[in-house]
Amino acid sequence: MKLSGTPAIEVNNLIKRYSEVVAVNDISFQVNDGELFGFLGPNGAGKTTTINLLTGLAQLDAGTINICGIDCTKNPKAAQHLVGTVPDESNLYPELTGFENLCFCAALYGMRKNERQKRARELLDTFGLADAANRKFAGYSKGMKRKLTFAAGIIHQPPILFLDEPTTGIDVASARQVRQIIAELHRQRTTVFLTTHYIEEAERLCERIAFIVNGRIVRTNRTVDLLKPIKGKNVLVLSISNSATELMGEMNSAFPGYQFQSTTSGQVRIESAEPVSIGPLIRFLEERGIQVTEARQHLPSLEDVFVQVTGIEAGLMMKEKEKAGGGGNQ
Repeated sequence: MKLSGTPAIEVNNLIKRYSEVVAVNDISFQVNDGELFGFLGPNGAGKTTTINLLTGLAQLDAGTINICGIDCTKNPKAAQHLVGTVPDESNLYPELTGFENLCFCAALYGMRKNERQKRARELLDTFGLADAANRKFAGYSKGMKRKLTFAAGIIHQPPILFLDEPTTGIDVASARQVRQIIAELHRQRTTVFLTTHYIEEAERLCERIAFIVNGRIVRTNRTVDLLKPIKGKNVLVLSISNSATELMGEMNSAFPGYQFQSTTSGQVRIESAEPVSIGPLIRFLEERGIQVTEARQHLPSLEDVFVQVTGIEAGLMMKEKEKAGGGGNQ
């Protein structure tokens, strides 16, 4: 049972090592009751390890964990009845049907037969899986498997929900539906801890976000506050025929009102408080043997904040999306 004024999740100085690798490196944070909290970082940053520690699937090396005021540091399962988890990979049974899987999960939480069957049918309908209720899970598509795994995580209507990369690698329609369900759960005051490397997803859904890189939290703030410094900025991105890195100093001198950044992907990013005049920039580059192949305006977003804070280029995150199947960025 929740205690009034008590954080839903409170973590202090959490550390987890795997041999010589420090997967989670002295992190502290809290998630408020009813909050949708995002844990944003590239693959391998420590997001899944953190969720595994919070849900009792991994044993911490140091630190403390409290769930709804219950100390779970030494007894990771002490608050299990309050928690639902949607892991990054399915933990359901391939030989059971969708309906049977949901009923089995409900039984694990002590739900009565009539109650669990009713709830299973409700969730199958909610996730658009009613027609596949009697098909074996092994025959489901990737998107269907992801949605049934999500349904299993909320079968007992937990007040706290851990979502580990919920839209990774699934089709656009399924990803959109999953995001809509997350937003609805949030409206119902479910506390949601969401890990993702989809920056747009975090910006769209989360009230507050922590950036995690190499096991360390490098920034935590409300989404609106993270975005404040970039609001009103004008950004132009030029795609060029070859690198302009050596010209950055000269460009800063020639155009003192602009800020320039050369990326490794053959682009120059120009940022200004005023609208960017493209003609003089193109002439400047062409006079130095660099052809501009594309010019496009860029609307500043959380991606810009992430790059600025972490030093990780957006291109790296894009490659991870492509590897995963790209479902989450639509």
